[in-house]
Order: sequence, then C-alpha cells, then structure tokens
Amino acid sequence: MSIVKQITHLIYDLDGLLLDTEPLHARVNQMLANRYGQTIEPDLIMKLRGRKSHDSAQLLIETLGLPTTVAEYMRQKDAIIYQFYPKVPALPGAMALTHHFARHHIPQAVATSSSSRPFAEKIQSYQAWFSLFQCIVRGDDPELQRGKPFPDIFLLAAQRLGANPEQCLVFEDALAGVTAAKAAGMSVVAVPAADMDRELYLEADLILNSLDEFDPAPWQLPGFSGPLQD
Repeated sequence: MSIVKQITHLIYDLDGLLLDTEPLHARVNQMLANRYGQTIEPDLIMKLRGRKSHDSAQLLIETLGLPTTVAEYMRQKDAIIYQFYPKVPALPGAMALTHHFARHHIPQAVATSSSSRPFAEKIQSYQAWFSLFQCIVRGDDPELQRGKPFPDIFLLAAQRLGANPEQCLVFEDALAGVTAAKAAGMSVVAVPAADMDRELYLEADLILNSLDEFDPAPWQLPGFSGPLQD
C-alpha cells in the first residue's frame, strides 16, 4: 500500500467500530419489524448502519411500508434498546489502538451518528477510555446539518481538532460512513462487520477484519512495540 499523505489526526466512528452495538440494533429492528409482519433483509440492514437514528428509522419505515411514524418507531425501539446499552462490549483492538495513539499524543476524535442520550448510555462503563478523545461530535450536534453519508460530521470533527481534512484518517465500519469520509476528502480504513460484502467497500483506502490488524507504518504514524492487547 502506497501512502502519499502524512496522517496527523484520527477520527473514529462509534457503533460497530469502537463498540459492538450493531448486532443489538439489528436484533431490535428485526423484532419491531416482526410486530408489523415484516422481515428486514440483509441489504436493508447494511443500509441502516452508520445513519442517525431518525434517518435510519425513516428509511426502514419507508422501505418496509410500516404503518407507524418515525417518532413512534423510535419510542418503541428506545424502550427496548436502552436497557442493553451499558453492557455493550468494546470491539477487538479498539481500546489498545486508541490508547497507543493517545500515548504518542496523536489527536483523536469520535464522530458518531448517535445523539447525546444514547451516546451517554453506551459509554457508561468507558468514561476513562473516552476521555482520551480531544473531540466527540454526536449526531444531534447543533452545528451538524446532515448525517452520514454526507461529509458534514467528519468535516466538523476536523475543524474542532484544528486539522486539515487531507491529513485525517477515518476508521469506519459502515458504508454510509466510508462514503461520508471520502466525500470529506479524508483517507479511510474500513472495518466491515463479518456479514458484510467486502466488495462494497472498494472506495475505502484499506479494508481490515478488525482494528487489531491496523499497521501504523504506511500512514507515518507511531508504530507498536508489540502486539496490540486490549
């Protein structure tokens, strides 16, 4: 892999990248769809990933023709999913990778479609970990006009980090996030879920199976002294 830009800042997605929340979202969405006699096919699950809750609910309702409103769907989903948020595990390599770059004083940010309340629930057990990040942009940020796949959230994160987009490396699991990062003019490492088709991620600069496979050297980032261990 040939890298022509030196990376100075790192930006991470949250759901499905740092925290293993995507299977939870998929199960709850399927449960709610079943209440209306519908089933969510894998291609729709793929499209829902990485989007703001409102946008995801709207897409699901419109695609399946569910006889409900976005507000009512989100109310039903929140009533189920919030009890599980504090228990979601970190994904392999996530804590070790971010701690490594924090020790080397590489500025890092989180750019998540999650709004403030669910974000707070998800990181209850990870307060010290998330204090490593210089910037966290949530989906309900007042300066954020559009969610992923638009580039706004990554451009806002770069602005708050004081970084040039060209020198930012984004880590993403969702297609919407990869599209958003590339539209922002950033490099992107995709870490798709195991059930995702890698051929759909060709827009990414690099595709990994998990964060613990990441090699900093081609990006001119500080290397590891040994294997990553969470």
